[in-house]
Amino acid sequence: MPLLTVTPVEKMSAPYPRRWWALLVLCLSLLIVVMANTSLIVAAPDMSTELGLSSSDLQWVIDGYTVPYAALMLVLGSIGDKYSRRGALVTGLLVFAAGSVMGSLVDRTELVITARAIMGIGAAVVMPATLSLLVAMFPKRERARAITGWTATSGLAIAVGPLVAGWLLRDHPWGSTFLINVPIALIAVVGALVLVPPSKAAQMGRIDYVGGLLSIVSVGSLVYATIEGPHFGWGAGPIAAAVVAGVGLLAFVLWELSHPHPMLNVRMFRLRPFSGSMLAVLFFFFGTFGAIYYSTQFLQFVLNYDPLETGVRLLPLAGAVFVGAALTGRLTPKLGMKPMVVAGMAIGTAAVLLLTRIDTGSTYTDFLAPVMMLGFAVGLSVSPATDTIMGSFPESELGVGGGANDTALELGGSLGIAVLGSLLGTAYRDKLGDLVGSRLPAAALDTAKDSVGGGLAVAEQVAKNPSAGGPQQAQALLDAVHESFAHGVAQTSLVGGIIMAAGTLIVLAVLPGRRGAGKGQSDDQSGERATESTEGVGTRDEVAKDSAR
Repeated sequence: MPLLTVTPVEKMSAPYPRRWWALLVLCLSLLIVVMANTSLIVAAPDMSTELGLSSSDLQWVIDGYTVPYAALMLVLGSIGDKYSRRGALVTGLLVFAAGSVMGSLVDRTELVITARAIMGIGAAVVMPATLSLLVAMFPKRERARAITGWTATSGLAIAVGPLVAGWLLRDHPWGSTFLINVPIALIAVVGALVLVPPSKAAQMGRIDYVGGLLSIVSVGSLVYATIEGPHFGWGAGPIAAAVVAGVGLLAFVLWELSHPHPMLNVRMFRLRPFSGSMLAVLFFFFGTFGAIYYSTQFLQFVLNYDPLETGVRLLPLAGAVFVGAALTGRLTPKLGMKPMVVAGMAIGTAAVLLLTRIDTGSTYTDFLAPVMMLGFAVGLSVSPATDTIMGSFPESELGVGGGANDTALELGGSLGIAVLGSLLGTAYRDKLGDLVGSRLPAAALDTAKDSVGGGLAVAEQVAKNPSAGGPQQAQALLDAVHESFAHGVAQTSLVGGIIMAAGTLIVLAVLPGRRGAGKGQSDDQSGERATESTEGVGTRDEVAKDSAR
């Protein structure tokens, strides 16, 4: 169908006929946004070696993507609502592809960080656009299935990113992992222009740019502080960022409460389905991203799997996501949203706690059950939570709704990697210091304690230097590094599991049951507000027809 004959969503009297093909485009767009971080996990060792990255440098390579990604989603989602959701999707994909090309070509740390920041800006445009377009295209009766497909794509990307990156790294330098995104982004751009209908808010006032600026400052500072503080200590920078985040958040809330057309209606947090679902997404990805982060490191640094082998061993996670998604699609309409979300969080908590058994004798088999349980939990709980969040927003704010959901996801993931990664590093350093003591020179010991990769590098140097003890001393150091890291994984998993368990209990208390949700929004009617306010898909007439059927 030629582009010019695609009818805008807002003017349709019936659901968009090519919506399932359009969903494929949205899922492709989501795929590369998630893969940008998961592929970096396996590329980090090669990147660190070739660029000579310190721990701080590597953290900034990660942060360069995460901070603008999290900080800009609300604002850019609102701009997409106002002017063009499809235009936002295409623009974001092109910006993301440009950053990916730049990242594949540069060979200096600051330029890699810049490239990642450009990719983060593109991702901040793409993510809310995918959800807002999805909700605009699909009628309420099909929306849960569509969001389930969207969620399953996230799980697929978690496994596919390391797999494809590992395959490329066998014969190509680390820059090739950036190029994974480019062909997919270009295919998605063409697909968006051909298959995705034009869409924008039918009745939307002026954009609340002051609220948008305050959200950028507060969320950006919060993400920066939560990443930098736990990893590198609460010095002047992270403390200042935390203060700015607190003041900015307070100013944002006060401004939004007084503004006649706020960017984000903060009064929505009084709605238990909305606030409970936001908390569920945040707590869930806190544990999931953190656990996958250090589990992948264990597979590479302790079990000696190369990047491709590591990626292959994460594939069961993707399969489990699809199983969980299929099950939640059948059970949520019967049981309601709350049981599925809480059950998924409980399974995810159990998966993280299973990792407390990790020790130096652990093999991949010890990770298989936790990895599959995490994937199953993602598929089971994230889709109904996201459906509830998006259903809480009127048609004119779907981009903001997508931004709110994705901010909770990204903030939770960032907190998980930062906090649990910091706990892992502390436990590893303390244990290694106890095991090695004064057997290494101070400089070598500091390098070994900096990270598990540093410890392995020092062991390799000791093996080549007879005066330092040779192979026998190197093997003793290697054993100490492995034992220290396994100890760190077990201790960190205990803390992560406790935090997730607490989050599960909080969500259990906040989310209403079917009866309690009746005031304003029920589990089965979580999207009623958005549905009734859309001029195209999901008009009042359509809702009446659906009821008649």
